[in-house]
Amino acid sequence: MDWSLIEQKIESLRRAVDRVEGRCPVNVDTFARDCDAQDIVSVNLTRAVQLCVDIANHVLSESDLPSPLTMGQSFDLLQELGVIDPELCVSMKKAVGFRNLAVHNYDTIDWAIVHAIARHHLCDFKAFARAVLCLR
Repeated sequence: MDWSLIEQKIESLRRAVDRVEGRCPVNVDTFARDCDAQDIVSVNLTRAVQLCVDIANHVLSESDLPSPLTMGQSFDLLQELGVIDPELCVSMKKAVGFRNLAVHNYDTIDWAIVHAIARHHLCDFKAFARAVLCLR
């Protein structure tokens, strides 16, 4: 496995999560009125999800499992390999759902949901990175 590539992607993931942490206001009403914070948070959350999918697929490319057909299935297969636990698998699949909404239906985003993800679910990205790094 190309650990330098994985480490590079995990560093990019860390930076995206840091940007979300640094730009998401504590108060949801403040967030709902701050277009710049909305842009920074949503772009970096989307980037974080994509990085996790990329990392997952890189790990899976070294396995005997078939290639995933969807982004969400990447996490199912990682769970099957024992890389992530079922709870993290569910969280990452929900993150893919958010990513799809943010990328394809940006005009219908519920900023309260984005705020909740940014304030309460960044730990999922950190847990994912730790799980992958444990493979070394």
